[in-house]
Amino acid sequence: MPALHYRMSLYEDLKPIYLDEVKTYSLASRPSKVTVDDFAKPIANDSSLRDYLQSLPNILAVQSLREIASRMRRARDLGKPIIWGLGGHVIKTGLAPIIIDLMNRGFVNAIAGNGSVLVHDAEIAMVGSTSEDVDATLGEGAFGGAEETGRLLNEAARDGARDGLGLGEALGRALIAMKPKHESLSLLCAAYASKVPFTAHLTIGGDIAHFHPQSDGAALGATSHIDFRLLAELVRRMNGGGVYLNIGSAVNLPEVFLKCVTLVRNLGHELNDITTANFDFIQSYRPLTNVVRRPTAEGAGKGFAITGHHELTIPLLAAELICGAEA
Repeated sequence: MPALHYRMSLYEDLKPIYLDEVKTYSLASRPSKVTVDDFAKPIANDSSLRDYLQSLPNILAVQSLREIASRMRRARDLGKPIIWGLGGHVIKTGLAPIIIDLMNRGFVNAIAGNGSVLVHDAEIAMVGSTSEDVDATLGEGAFGGAEETGRLLNEAARDGARDGLGLGEALGRALIAMKPKHESLSLLCAAYASKVPFTAHLTIGGDIAHFHPQSDGAALGATSHIDFRLLAELVRRMNGGGVYLNIGSAVNLPEVFLKCVTLVRNLGHELNDITTANFDFIQSYRPLTNVVRRPTAEGAGKGFAITGHHELTIPLLAAELICGAEA
């Protein structure tokens, strides 16, 4: 290639770099991260769910989802905890039946919920609906004033404090004793009936039940603190293959989980070979830092982040667990 001259430029001591001696290589010789073997496959009219799962591109989030499912199967086979940390949005998007089914299949060994999980799950159990219109009721001060919700949660907390129970167990006991109409759709009821630990982690003042007349801060704090210690014991048992999923909690549960991890290690227990994952439609600082990265650092395990709406990603995870290639 002939040399080019740039006589018109005012940059007397600056010329474009010449490309004549750039080294290249054969495309076929280069290792690549994507090949046609990983591509998606079209779906036929008579495709099964297993066909659909196998048709997905084996790239990025699909790879992660498949590996999470594989690690959950391994945890079940090893008898290690698979802990689901839930925010209230998971309940409001109608996913309780799927999680209950996975509980029955051995893929949910414990549930950790924030305060909104208790509110929405209890309301679903009692009346089959939840999630009031805050904009329509806040102006007149009616938001959060449902009598049955406040009474149930606060009485359960007082009874739990009296009996030395965690709030999740106490609320499950109180709710199932009511024989609510929609008991079969309640995570609290299903967990209590199956003796699956359900721990509740409150931010006092953050839930509607905390301003009801029956509210007892001491009882709420005592029962929630018992649940923190119970969750820490479950995290301790994750060593050697356990799994923790954070689904829809951006602040509360990532902070609680991180404190459980440090408590376990502070007491001298090993916490290695663990799997963590954050499922949310926005990846934010605390879940990525406190769930995905920090607990698994320095070879202690592997963390994943799945971005998408829960009403899509959690059914897809369930399908992969039940009908995936390794199922």
